[in-house]
Amino acid sequence: MTALLLFGLFFILVFLNVPVAISLGLASITILFLDNGFASLGLVPSIMYATISSFTLLAIPFFILAGVIMEYAGISKRLIDFANVCVGHRKNGIVLVTVITALFFAAISGSGPATVAAIGAILIPALVKNGYPKNIAAGLIASSGSIGIIIPPSIAFIVFAVVANDLVPITISRLFIAGIIPGLLLGVALVIAAMFVKKTNVTQDLKSIDSEIAATVNIGKKKSSGKEIASAFYSAIWGLLIPIIILGGIYGGIFTPTEAAAVAVFYALIVGLFIYRDLKPKHLPKIFIDASVQTAVVMLIVGAASLFSYIITTKRIAQTISEAMLAVTENKILILLMVTVILLIIGAFIDAISAFYLLVPILLPIMLHIGVDPTTFGVFMTVNLAIGLFTPPVGLNLYVASGIARIPLKDITRGTIPFLIASIIVLLLITYIPALSNWLPDLLDM
Repeated sequence: MTALLLFGLFFILVFLNVPVAISLGLASITILFLDNGFASLGLVPSIMYATISSFTLLAIPFFILAGVIMEYAGISKRLIDFANVCVGHRKNGIVLVTVITALFFAAISGSGPATVAAIGAILIPALVKNGYPKNIAAGLIASSGSIGIIIPPSIAFIVFAVVANDLVPITISRLFIAGIIPGLLLGVALVIAAMFVKKTNVTQDLKSIDSEIAATVNIGKKKSSGKEIASAFYSAIWGLLIPIIILGGIYGGIFTPTEAAAVAVFYALIVGLFIYRDLKPKHLPKIFIDASVQTAVVMLIVGAASLFSYIITTKRIAQTISEAMLAVTENKILILLMVTVILLIIGAFIDAISAFYLLVPILLPIMLHIGVDPTTFGVFMTVNLAIGLFTPPVGLNLYVASGIARIPLKDITRGTIPFLIASIIVLLLITYIPALSNWLPDLLDM
């Protein structure tokens, strides 16, 4: 009865367009109040504070701040220029530029919407100028941005590790490494999907995006010389070094993931202020405000979701649901398929952070029971929720990309269909072939 009331109230509030964080909080507080009146409400601040004050989660505001600084520092444009001189001249070169840049920026920001915002303003007009319909161009950017939570450093993996560690030991470092091959596979799948899209002469669409940006887009024109490639590489090298410094420091034992996030902030400031000089002191107040707002949103979700997770655990809801699912079948293939469908549906309505707090306490024990490695589960759950970033009605990447392209949500949704199909194929491969997630961290003895 408690489970029905808890989940029922939550989904009713979500369907009424109440923000997810508020829906989680209200549903949890209602259950606590019904359980022991006003006395139980005293647990609310202590549970939320204990969660958001975690040293591990301190990496989130630092990575968010680093991503915002890098956006202002002009790193995204230099990454696009470098990818362009390397592969822009090839057939479907603009698609390669888009996906490669998304991979690069994903390895810097750790956020899907941040990746879309950073590369979309330049690459959506470029895709349209190269003959791709505007909804397809925006759809490719939205789906490419989803790689941001899979390629390390990933905010999603940090949260998963925090939640899962209550049940089984798992390190953020191992999850980071495990996300590399799935992230690359997803990028390859998006490129292949784009090759089947029919190109048309739709340059008039540029007028409805940004004529000033469109006039400067010259991707995919001719093969670059060695000198041009070297120049673009030299310009982008400071941005390319960021993931190397972050991951190298973590795996070299120099600093923890949280300390790595702080290092990324200072590195981004130095590059932006003193090397590229695109970042000005006058930009800093706006940068700190933007990062603070994004951090507040994430931490509010984390705090509210921790209340929900607390009730799921203490009321034995997780165990009850796990036993019910295993009573239906213990066939590993069928259970993985059931879980995948559940995650795809959930991901279309709520963000990854909320989903981890809601579902990891329920699903991870089932995965352990049927012999699924927790690393494999962490990766395929994250890929599931990454797909949710460009799946309506709540896909954040869709809203960011549609705002840049200035097209309705329904149009961009149609544009994501080929990329959604390609992503689901990769998801199934990752789900049923554990080596895709585990081979690299096992090789490195993580």
